[in-house]
Amino acid sequence: MPHQPPDAFQPAMLGPVRLRNRIIKAATFEGRTPDALVTDELIAFHRAVAAGGAGLTTVAYCAVAPEGRTDRHQIWMRPDAVPGLRRLTDAVHAEGAAISAQLGHAGPVANAASNRVPAFAPGKRFNPIDMRFTHAATHADVRRITDAHANAARLAVEAGFDAVELHFGHNYLISSFLSPALNKRSDQYGGSLAHRARFARQTADAVRGEVGDTIAVLAKFNMDDGVRGGFGLDESLEVARWLAEDGNLDAMELTVGSSLLNPMYLFRGDVPLREFAAAFPLPQRWGIRLVGKRFLRSYPYRDAYLLDEARRFRAELDLPLVLLGGIASRAAIDTAMADGFEFVAMARALLHDPDLVHRLRDEANATSLCTHCNQCMPTIYRGTRCVLTNPANATRS
Repeated sequence: MPHQPPDAFQPAMLGPVRLRNRIIKAATFEGRTPDALVTDELIAFHRAVAAGGAGLTTVAYCAVAPEGRTDRHQIWMRPDAVPGLRRLTDAVHAEGAAISAQLGHAGPVANAASNRVPAFAPGKRFNPIDMRFTHAATHADVRRITDAHANAARLAVEAGFDAVELHFGHNYLISSFLSPALNKRSDQYGGSLAHRARFARQTADAVRGEVGDTIAVLAKFNMDDGVRGGFGLDESLEVARWLAEDGNLDAMELTVGSSLLNPMYLFRGDVPLREFAAAFPLPQRWGIRLVGKRFLRSYPYRDAYLLDEARRFRAELDLPLVLLGGIASRAAIDTAMADGFEFVAMARALLHDPDLVHRLRDEANATSLCTHCNQCMPTIYRGTRCVLTNPANATRS
């Protein structure tokens, strides 16, 4: 008898958590936490997505340590943050959705000048964003940051989150340890693939040990850095198998790209170079205008553009998988379900229209009206939004 794919708009289990559907709002830094704490604006942002029908919305970015932020305005997980996070989770639950906290450490992507503390990476590396060198993480740093992930997960439970998503992608700290282009170490955290994967596996184990089965644990995991000599599909598949066999994850959200070296490999579509440059102060603005085309490369957009790579993971892994990338139509969702993916995640489409999930559910031919202009990307510094549907705040500082 032919396999009947699941209906993406019916309830589903994500580990111990029952979601009302299989649609996840992917993590996109909201730019609404000027004091590194929850604001009413952040609550309104996620309440709108929840009211619009998403099964799970993901809060980004909840750093596990103060130096793990891309700038000092991001939330970092500490007791002072819990009351506001509880207000946020309560608001989302009141709309019928579940809520996840993306936990991670920015590592070489962190802005040390903004954070006013050194940034860490597998080794010393110059960061042109903050014009400083990262520090090579010591074994003590790795242990501290691993423990910080577990502590952050415990605080997420206290704050009422249904899930945590571990950030193992985009060349943030743990992803940078996986990359042979960024990790030149010769100790137990560098060299062989097994050594480079040790940090990720230890972190997932520590988090699961802390939260047990009280909440779902996902990982956002790079299939391909999109960088010459970086972490690619063959190595990624092997590490994904190890993570699945370890039994610490309830699902894996598959992603690509490097926030450090090739961010457009994830986003695809238009490259808003002028808008990006304008979001930075001098002299970074000049630098982005001069070399931005080499950093912000152009990749064409198409629906479900990560599907081909993700199918290799679906064929190899006995673990629920979340398909990300160009999920902007009912057709793309139906294809993902037919191909065996348990969940789909969308970001830009929900920035354009937070009510899109209801429309996709009710209309067989529904599609997002997002144009993939990517002008939402530079707005992360002053309140992430779609400039097509929310132009009034375009000049907000």
